[in-house]
Amino acid sequence: MTTLAASVAAHVPSIEQATQAPMRNRNVPRIEFLAAEHTAEWDEFVGRLAAGSCFHATAWTTAVRDAFGHQDLTLVARRGSEIVAGLPLMLVRSRLAGRMLVSVPYAVYGGAIGNDAEGLDALRREAIRLTAQCAARCLELRSERAIWPDIAAVQRYVTFRKPLPVRADQCLAALPRKARAAARAARDRFGLAHVVGREHLPVAWRLYAGAMGRLGSIAYPYRFVAALVNGASDESFVSLVLCRGTPVAGLITWVHRGTAMPYFVGTSPGGAPLNAYNYVYLCAMERAVQLGCHTFDFGRSRIDNHGAVAFKRHQGFEPTPLEYQVYVAPGCTPPDLSPSHRRFALARRVWPLLPSFVTIPLGAWLSKQIPG
Repeated sequence: MTTLAASVAAHVPSIEQATQAPMRNRNVPRIEFLAAEHTAEWDEFVGRLAAGSCFHATAWTTAVRDAFGHQDLTLVARRGSEIVAGLPLMLVRSRLAGRMLVSVPYAVYGGAIGNDAEGLDALRREAIRLTAQCAARCLELRSERAIWPDIAAVQRYVTFRKPLPVRADQCLAALPRKARAAARAARDRFGLAHVVGREHLPVAWRLYAGAMGRLGSIAYPYRFVAALVNGASDESFVSLVLCRGTPVAGLITWVHRGTAMPYFVGTSPGGAPLNAYNYVYLCAMERAVQLGCHTFDFGRSRIDNHGAVAFKRHQGFEPTPLEYQVYVAPGCTPPDLSPSHRRFALARRVWPLLPSFVTIPLGAWLSKQIPG
């Protein structure tokens, strides 16, 4: 660590220091780091807000911290003893992009939440101050809707959501004609079957990692995915699609307050011709309805990822722009870690040619440097 970095790190207040700050005025929001003993209080606060997501909850930031070593600097605004706003925030030290503050790494959604305008504004000021104090080049907020107009919005991603049918047996009919035909052929013509259980996680992760490798993309390490599954809601589930008893597709789906979100998915090399992707998503929708979900969230895609966008539209979902925001520290430029950047073009061409014993550990290292 350089002398400058050591000096900056030494001046980032500890959770203990922050939470011991004196309360001056009950009517003025005060900002502090989220203390370990207050995580249940924070999760309860997240659960009360419409903007609160599974990515805002401590289970997510804990998994990120434990798997990658990123520092948790989650901020909360209090009036008296009550949390009125908060910002899950992590310090990422990347060898590819330098220091970044991200809300939230590896997540679709993030950013500040709360219904207290003064509390949210105080969080903005503290997050910008912390960006300078940590010598970070940027503050990235994965907000679904921009709430701080003085921080630039980034139009790079879209998300896909739509309501689920009332009954599970209506999910197939709710698909567009071509997607419905593909899912029906997977079940009736190719004989695919579906099983659910967290005990299938190792197989589902291997299918995901293999599929990512063939696409020229890095896969998040098993320890991270397992930590997320262990910390997820009881309704969240792991799916396998089988062809004559052999797994050909795997999917991990988060369930949060009536919304199901498929997150990690992959097929075997022979799974795609069997329409395994279509079938595993249909089964996830049916399972979600059985669990009482009302919404299916297909997650984000980059606007320039035409294949992913087209597939989701093929399933009957229309894109909605995400209003991520990025504050760039004075004198710095925003990092561009997008897989479509030309600096990664050669790596993406070579990656599918490498064996898994190379891509899996190297992908784990790269995923630490590129916070999703």
